Amino acid sequence: MNSNVLTMYRDPRRVDSRGQTKVADMVSFSDASGPAPSAVYVERELPPGGTSAYLAARRGGARSFALWADDQRRERVASVVTLSAGRGVARFQVLGPHGEVIGTLVREKALRGRGLRTRWTVHQPGGPEAVGFKGRIAWWWMWWLLLPLMTVVLVFSVFDSVPGNEGGFARAPRRIRWRANGQVPLEFRSKGDKLHVHAPGVDWRLGAGLIALLRSFHAGAWDSVKK
Repeated sequence: MNSNVLTMYRDPRRVDSRGQTKVADMVSFSDASGPAPSAVYVERELPPGGTSAYLAARRGGARSFALWADDQRRERVASVVTLSAGRGVARFQVLGPHGEVIGTLVREKALRGRGLRTRWTVHQPGGPEAVGFKGRIAWWWMWWLLLPLMTVVLVFSVFDSVPGNEGGFARAPRRIRWRANGQVPLEFRSKGDKLHVHAPGVDWRLGAGLIALLRSFHAGAWDSVKK
């Protein structure tokens, strides 16, 4: 199945040759032959209260991101805003540069929403809702059966200083496959933290906003830094 693969990573060079601060986090696209660029740059948008206010709001599930065409913030291509967040359910919108709605994303936390697994719903105007659940049921059963062993592994992973390590074997299942009308338009694979966009009709800006949100809810979230 052909798909556009979206990968989010951080450029360690935060300052350019002129001493100006760059946007460090970016989403790259494996297939830029269509409307998608080769990459977009993502950063959190701070409220009037600054970093402390942002971190306080994100603990309740809120997020706010700007997506830029370049790392110098010369052109905004999209924004991710929170419509509501509370009691384990958060609703987001991906907006275009003029405020037009590109899509809606809903995260329902496990045991707080409508199931035992975290549920993600993706809706693009004019299209069907795509629903995906975090992790496969079989892997969750194995996770719970091995929970005592996992606890020991997690304790050791705290002392693991390998960059990018999120617990390795001790991580909970994270793969998500979205389904809509019997199709799988989107798929997040935990190996490599990549979002596969299988359906050609999915707006690339919606995909970029989705992977930025997914990665913000993982261990070592990119938007949780205190500076």
